[in-house]
Amino acid sequence: MSNLDREAVPAVCGGRGFVVTEPVRELLSPRQVKLGESTEVRRLLPNLGRRMVGAWCFVDHYGPDDVADEPGMQVPPHPHMGLQTVSWLHEGEVLHRDSTGSLQTIRPRQLGLMTSGRAISHSEESPRPHARFLHGAQLWVALPDTHRHTDPHFEFHAELPVVTAPGLTATLLLGTLDGTTSPGTTYTPIVGADLTLARGADVRVPLEPDFEYAVLSMSGEAHVDGVPLLPGSMLYLGCGRDELPLRAESDAGLMLLGGEPFEEELIMFWNWIGRSQEEIAQARRDWMEGSRFGEVKGYDGAPLPAPELPAVPLKPRGRVR
Repeated sequence: MSNLDREAVPAVCGGRGFVVTEPVRELLSPRQVKLGESTEVRRLLPNLGRRMVGAWCFVDHYGPDDVADEPGMQVPPHPHMGLQTVSWLHEGEVLHRDSTGSLQTIRPRQLGLMTSGRAISHSEESPRPHARFLHGAQLWVALPDTHRHTDPHFEFHAELPVVTAPGLTATLLLGTLDGTTSPGTTYTPIVGADLTLARGADVRVPLEPDFEYAVLSMSGEAHVDGVPLLPGSMLYLGCGRDELPLRAESDAGLMLLGGEPFEEELIMFWNWIGRSQEEIAQARRDWMEGSRFGEVKGYDGAPLPAPELPAVPLKPRGRVR
């Protein structure tokens, strides 16, 4: 999925200067963003109050949307560099195409993980025909400098490991939770887990004290460390925790996101993550000229044009609020 905002502005991300090194309860409100022709998303990261959680640097939550008589998700070919995209569904299907030749339909609780490396382009669309409802999240992971020029590739994992406790089922997208590890490739210490809670569940999820964490509510009503969290909102939790209390008032779905605070300073502009103004400007030229990012074959439509760069210089900075 892309950032389709035609008035794109740079986000300054990374650096440890503003990492909260103790437990907190910081509720993040979403920003409504139109995505393509018929999908509206709730953008949680980057947020006015929080830019990153570990290496997680972009989080959109969408649905549940009734798309029975709609085209559903329609995101034309667009470029990425310096990041991984994580496609995660609770309902519906998304057809992924990319410039490495990947063609894959992603269904609920299957992992579509695309590593852009130095350059890739892709499209996402609801298949024809498609399920009535579409509900999911799209997330990006920033690549560290040592791996951000790696070869682009796509991974698909139809089966993922699961951790269970009374009233809880946790599916591992990335990283390790309670001794169980996802097969998804990671480049920094990170964790992503989909948590399904039964009504009345009262559990404690083990955490890594050196990680910072946030929880995204996907559905239902749950209390996260005593804070009620409704769908489409996210609670930032800081660092310094070895467990997280969860209590479900109804059947509920959450996403646990965490990782070691990302040390490097970044520039995130449109669908690119770089380290300098020159990198972003070159990426824009390459995309508009049709070089470097390859071609997405089979999508019925033209690629997205890149927005204009802002008049002010783009500078990498540390974590800001």
